[in-house]
Amino acid sequence: MTTSNTSKQEASEGPSHCGSKPKKIAFGIAPLGFISIGIVPMGIISIGIVPMGVVSIGAVAMGVVNASIVGMGIFSAGITTMGLKVWSPAGPSVDQTINRESSLPSNNIYAYPSKEKAIQEAKKLGCIGVHKMGNLWMPCATHGVTQ
Repeated sequence: MTTSNTSKQEASEGPSHCGSKPKKIAFGIAPLGFISIGIVPMGIISIGIVPMGVVSIGAVAMGVVNASIVGMGIFSAGITTMGLKVWSPAGPSVDQTINRESSLPSNNIYAYPSKEKAIQEAKKLGCIGVHKMGNLWMPCATHGVTQ
């Protein structure tokens, strides 16, 4: 019986998932590699459903640089993004920063460390309630458009 080089490599290196030694290129469910492609990929470059890595591309991305529907990281591009520099169809520019609150346009909604600050921002935006996003608070009861 013959086996492919990939099968021999996987057998010798073990699985490429969380808790194992990272491979150069990993595919699958929770693959761990320098380049990871799969359901919950983790690595330097991650492409998948919930990618986590330095560069993350997918549905819900978490990392330094993200391109996704929901991105969380330093540089994020997508529909619902959170980070120091963000781009979203709702936002005017990638140069908007979360720590320059006075320069923020009114149509961008950001997360805040306190519930009280989110309540103040909700009043400014004209929406009702706040909601939790991880350890932060966001104005408005839901993640929808406020207008």
